[in-house]
Amino acid sequence: MKKVRKAVFPVAGLGTRFLPATKSIPKEMLTVVDKPVIQYVVDEAREAGIEHFIFVTGRNKGVIEDHFDIQFELYDTLAQRGKDDQLARLQRLQPSPGQTSFTRQQVPLGLGHAVWCARDLVGDEPFALLLPDMIMQTDKSCLKAMVELHEKTGGNVVAVQECDPAEAHKYGIIGRGKDAHSGFEITAMVEKPKPGTAPSNLYINGRYILQPEIFDILEGQERGAGNEIQLTDAMLKLGKIQAFHGYHYQGRTFDCGTPEGFIEANVAFALWRPELHENVAGMLEKMLEELKPIERRKTPR
Repeated sequence: MKKVRKAVFPVAGLGTRFLPATKSIPKEMLTVVDKPVIQYVVDEAREAGIEHFIFVTGRNKGVIEDHFDIQFELYDTLAQRGKDDQLARLQRLQPSPGQTSFTRQQVPLGLGHAVWCARDLVGDEPFALLLPDMIMQTDKSCLKAMVELHEKTGGNVVAVQECDPAEAHKYGIIGRGKDAHSGFEITAMVEKPKPGTAPSNLYINGRYILQPEIFDILEGQERGAGNEIQLTDAMLKLGKIQAFHGYHYQGRTFDCGTPEGFIEANVAFALWRPELHENVAGMLEKMLEELKPIERRKTPR
């Protein structure tokens, strides 16, 4: 069984929900507290033992590449000013030479197409796929637990968590089979099932380990929902010839692709930081008290 060494990050999206902020800044570079969203996802992959980070980018995404490069002037300035802690932190986050690769998705044809664009960089080995909009808050990396499960089961692994059954029609939902090591067999996958037809309330939360055979399927995959090449459609075909297992993730997930999820992530990660918790909690309590007697005003966009 081949080790999962590579991870793919599809970062070509336009981020239209965050305009005008994302007019010149990629949505993946918006900060949650003091780190860009993409850094949280890369850190999760690094904790899982990933050795090669593959970014599928688009126009106006060059700053992501710059972020993961060495900035000599900044490092030298920090060293001269004695800011050793800040310098050491940046150096810890810095990928080693040759650990990052970037390829372009010239046409926005969906997630499946973005994954297919990484085929030559991944090669003939299993790989992790992390959706950069989704960031996790947990003591143990979600992907690390998935890699451990994959080492026992092989095949393909997806992370899932529970949603309100009434909201199941909004997600990709799986059917749960018998337990297998720290996960379980997946018996069905349905993209946005009609209300009342979902096989469970477990939705795929943006973390995958996939076998390279997915690329051959994506090569000839017809466009699906939204006139895009859908990864779920290709996974359904792959599931007919290879096993899929699920890992039931128990931590918190924040969808930073929406303004509400992005704000929630900032609050949650600020409260999670011991040096920030007390001040931020106090600030929130004060703000909520001040808002009580005031009618909420609608702010024009």
